[in-house]
Amino acid sequence: MNNYETVFIATPVLSDAQAQEVYGKFQGVITENGGQIVNKEDWGLKKLAYPIQKKTTGFYFFIEFQAEGPAIDKLETQFRRDERILRFLTFKQDKYAAEYAEKRRNKVANAKKEE
Repeated sequence: MNNYETVFIATPVLSDAQAQEVYGKFQGVITENGGQIVNKEDWGLKKLAYPIQKKTTGFYFFIEFQAEGPAIDKLETQFRRDERILRFLTFKQDKYAAEYAEKRRNKVANAKKEE
């Protein structure tokens, strides 16, 4: 299995509950297709760098996961079909990116422990 990261932006007209439903939907798509979620983060409502579909903000979501190649095709097809998604980006991590992601997760976990 390969390591992947995906970030997607949902439209800002959704309520918080609807945004979490979208987030859960795509986590489900990953797991249904044999993937395993390693890390997930809800980055919240943020300002976009430029307007997309006349919207200046969006809900940002990040998922780090392990999956086989065909699962990515299915995930991206679902992103394209869902009109609530403004943009998405999925990429395969090389060994250096995977190491960095693990260090980043550990750093965040340690910071939460100290609080």
